[in-house]
Amino acid sequence: MIYHWEATAALASVRDEQTAQPFTLTGEGLWVCLLSSGSCTAALGDAPGALPSLPPKEVEAGGLILSRSPLQLTPAGESHILCLLLTGSAPAQLLAGLPIQPFPARGESCPGAAELMDRLAGGEFNGSRARSQMVFALLCELANADSAAPPLPPLAAAAIEDIRANYAGLYGVEELSERLGVSKSHLIRVFTAAVGVPPGRYLTSVRIEAAMKLLLHREYSLDVVASLCGFSGANYLCRVFKKETGQTPAQWRAAAARTAMADLSADERTREQAMYI
Repeated sequence: MIYHWEATAALASVRDEQTAQPFTLTGEGLWVCLLSSGSCTAALGDAPGALPSLPPKEVEAGGLILSRSPLQLTPAGESHILCLLLTGSAPAQLLAGLPIQPFPARGESCPGAAELMDRLAGGEFNGSRARSQMVFALLCELANADSAAPPLPPLAAAAIEDIRANYAGLYGVEELSERLGVSKSHLIRVFTAAVGVPPGRYLTSVRIEAAMKLLLHREYSLDVVASLCGFSGANYLCRVFKKETGQTPAQWRAAAARTAMADLSADERTREQAMYI
């Protein structure tokens, strides 16, 4: 098979919770949560090297939450929350494009999402191909989602946009403040108050996240990964990566490769292994 649709979009897990108790969502991929009734707060758990989140925000009935894991949901009283874990390259692209996580969205900005989520949770499909098509349709609907969170201050929003667009070339917070036309101390004060972490910490997290994606490609050496992500060299990348994730880049790459191999069929594993003998 030349192309497998589940590599683009797949449904990995469903959790349908009617509860007043807090719970945590785990697993690799994009979590999409629909709050049908009640209200809850959403916050990210600890995950070294991942993009920092805003402080916990309350989401009302009809709202959506988009995020990576671990995602901690705390209902304010009895609430109904439908949660889908989406995997594949398309959910990964949507996740990478979120300006902040968890991302609370207004349900009315993507009105078709609720129906698609209900159909996916109810198993209204024949085979993995139809399921993947429905997941992709949900992603297209979610692409129109507008944030339900109060807008960030213009300076913090501009800093996030600049960091995400230019992390490989930024020398640090001082250059960032010059580009934005403000003092370094003012940028740090405004950014930290709005985002919850200093801009330098945010920049490091974006670089580590980018490095993780590049490490999935075995043809990229550590020197190349370091250069593409804004680190001064492979040694510095290794030090920062180990500090942020608890693993060296080589250890993380090996673990990611083992996970990828475990997801392959027996024939696919044989072909993959043969390429490197």
